[in-house]
Amino acid sequence: MVLMKVARIDDRDWSALTLGEQIRQIEVEGYLLMPNLLSAPQVQRLKSETARLETFPMPYSEHQRDRVLHPGINPYPGSSWEPYRFGQQGGAITDLIAHAPMVDFLEKLFGDQIVFMTYLYARSEPGHPGISLHTDGQPYGSEVFGYECSCPVMVKVLYYLDDLTPEVSPFCILPRSHLSLHQEASSYNRYRDHPDLVMVTAPAGSALILHTRVFHGNYPNVGDRPREMLQLGYRPVWAGPIKEEVPAWDPEDLSLLPDPVRRLFVDRNSSRYRDDGDHKPPDMADHADWISPNRWDWK
Repeated sequence: MVLMKVARIDDRDWSALTLGEQIRQIEVEGYLLMPNLLSAPQVQRLKSETARLETFPMPYSEHQRDRVLHPGINPYPGSSWEPYRFGQQGGAITDLIAHAPMVDFLEKLFGDQIVFMTYLYARSEPGHPGISLHTDGQPYGSEVFGYECSCPVMVKVLYYLDDLTPEVSPFCILPRSHLSLHQEASSYNRYRDHPDLVMVTAPAGSALILHTRVFHGNYPNVGDRPREMLQLGYRPVWAGPIKEEVPAWDPEDLSLLPDPVRRLFVDRNSSRYRDDGDHKPPDMADHADWISPNRWDWK
């Protein structure tokens, strides 16, 4: 991907959105920015911890360095990678999982118990070539994501620890691409570029919520500083992965977590759905606010 000379930059006043407008934005456009969700001291505490993380270069560039923090298959073959011990290593990285403003919004969005699924640290350094357009929703699993992202409903939350500017790996997205039924919208496709891409810029401490089936990536880092990001994955408890092959949290580690964080560490293979329903079950409701189009008008 090359840095587009002319790109539509979505730099609206995100703080002015009502709850209904926020819901419409994530559901229809596939993304939502929540600016300045972290204070400057919170950002600095996180950066002091990410500076101590062992990172690994991505296959396509030495200038894109990642560290998967959740358990799973070794994403860095031949490396000494081990999952992050949230209960034992603790600190700001762990506390971010239960960041109250985000959890409050996700509880409204999902209307269900939240399950914390994935955690990734990423640093895009000067010279980073940009990330190809892809989705994070892999309905049948994949070698890149395993089965963590096979859940039918899931969002990723991207906390930016540095300013997103046009020169320093800003986020890019193809809005509404998750709504297409065409084979070009297959979750397993990747694209080098697209003329309808939208660039998103934001101050450090902002969070971007991403629908896992929308095509997105980031632009190259042609600036003179790195850009750090922490990405967390959440889903409602009913929407479990397609196979019960997602590695479990370490019980000893869980016992050390603070209560607000611990309650989100539900079994990652858990699902709560009915696969034996009748045509006319006796407990059917005749009203549901959250599937009404009027939800987009809520203040």
